[in-house]
Amino acid sequence: MSRPSVLSVVGNRPQFVKAAPLSRALRETCDEVLVHSGQHYDPALADLIIDELGVPPPDHALEVGPGSPPAQLSRIIARLEPVIAETRPDLVLVYGDTTTTLAAALTAAKTDTALGHVEAGLRSFQRTMPEEQNRVLTDHLSELLFCPTDAALANLAREGVTDGVHRVGDVMFDAHLMFADAARARPGAERWDLGEDYLLVTVHRAAATDTRQALTAVVEILESLGHPAVFPVHPRTRAKLEEAGLSDRAEAVPGLVLAEPLGYLDFQALLLSARGVVTDSGGVQKEAAFAGVPCITVRDETEWVETVEAGVNRLTGLDAERVVAALEDLPPRFTPPDLYGDGDAAGEISRIIAAHLS
Repeated sequence: MSRPSVLSVVGNRPQFVKAAPLSRALRETCDEVLVHSGQHYDPALADLIIDELGVPPPDHALEVGPGSPPAQLSRIIARLEPVIAETRPDLVLVYGDTTTTLAAALTAAKTDTALGHVEAGLRSFQRTMPEEQNRVLTDHLSELLFCPTDAALANLAREGVTDGVHRVGDVMFDAHLMFADAARARPGAERWDLGEDYLLVTVHRAAATDTRQALTAVVEILESLGHPAVFPVHPRTRAKLEEAGLSDRAEAVPGLVLAEPLGYLDFQALLLSARGVVTDSGGVQKEAAFAGVPCITVRDETEWVETVEAGVNRLTGLDAERVVAALEDLPPRFTPPDLYGDGDAAGEISRIIAAHLS
């Protein structure tokens, strides 16, 4: 009897992190073909995939390159369709809420191929957010929906999506457990002599980088931190700061290190010892909770509502005064709350897929 076949589609570094435990589990029960869309690319990506995380090299690289979301969407669909025609998978598996996620979901639907969605059911309830558009459309096209939390399950039920829905936990939590010891062995903040009371900062979303007004607010937040801080700057954010003429102002902030982008393990090494995190990233909000590090999210909403409800994450928007108030009230490091399962989300997903396709 032949094993079921799964075509997994990823497009950026966080999706490779999610694929690390799941690809390993899937290959015990299924034949997996891994596709990298090339939506995001930098020279460290190969190291991230192969050297750090042990994810198999992609079987197909679509190399769609940079561009607007509609341009990337159309290129991914055009290049993924012949891959699906060639490999004839039983299921296309997608992750999260990127342009790659939606493009693969649409291609699966138009080729009459079953679709599975990892991180289904997340909602910020801001339909203008590209990520929200991507995740909602993908959920409603999916045959199997893998929810990380009870809140995600409830969101789908409110939208009338109940068939094929499974509460499995979070594959990023699996990855955290899998790689935490390796991350602790890496050099952390000592490389910049930041001491022990430092903050870790990330900013990359369009809402924080696409206008000069938003970027100015970001720089004002950096100027108001009042702690040593390290900010691994996303290439897109760095380009936007330079374009807006704000790079020199950011570089001049006392005690702030504007670092180059980091691989997964180096980033985790910094996170695990940080006093706190200031971010606009959905994934980093969770990773801070995994690590027991208090988080300040410079957005007005979050899809990871359970972190706010647990008191380990505070929403401030792009408002320096609110960030300062949150930093003054920053709780101590904490025992990570039980929010995201038992660390076997990947195993549970692979078992559900194998049973569904058998």
